[in-house]
Amino acid sequence: MTDTHVPFTPEHTADAEAVMAVLGRTLADAVNAAPSIPARARVRYGGASIEVEWPVAGSVTPAAAVPETEPDRGLLEVSAPVVGVFYRASEPGARPFAEVGDEIEIGTQVGIVEAMKLMNPILAEHAGTVIEIVAADAAPVEYGQPLMLLRPRLDG
Repeated sequence: MTDTHVPFTPEHTADAEAVMAVLGRTLADAVNAAPSIPARARVRYGGASIEVEWPVAGSVTPAAAVPETEPDRGLLEVSAPVVGVFYRASEPGARPFAEVGDEIEIGTQVGIVEAMKLMNPILAEHAGTVIEIVAADAAPVEYGQPLMLLRPRLDG
């Protein structure tokens, strides 16, 4: 495979950002559609390329990939939909989207994951009470990593 080098100059900035945004969305879609966490992902601008590599079946997943939670506690996870940086609020100093003790509904925004300069809203897929915020604000997160834990609401 030939790797074409495109020099980064001010006049290429807008084009580069547009191409990287498209590549980032495409990569996020590929990762979201996969049944497991990729072992490696690479995005290139020159020649517009995306490469995603998943672990071979039966291989060992690195211990640092995704922290384990205790599924037997009856809690539900709100997980990262993409690899990126997790933010609890819309901007620094703003009130967090969700706090421990908050009652949330399905579709409630509980955070943001920034991936490739795209802000991806994190929406609750379950109704319940926030029991624990697992991921720290402004911390890097992996695909599928738990961000917070919910005690499910039993009335519905």
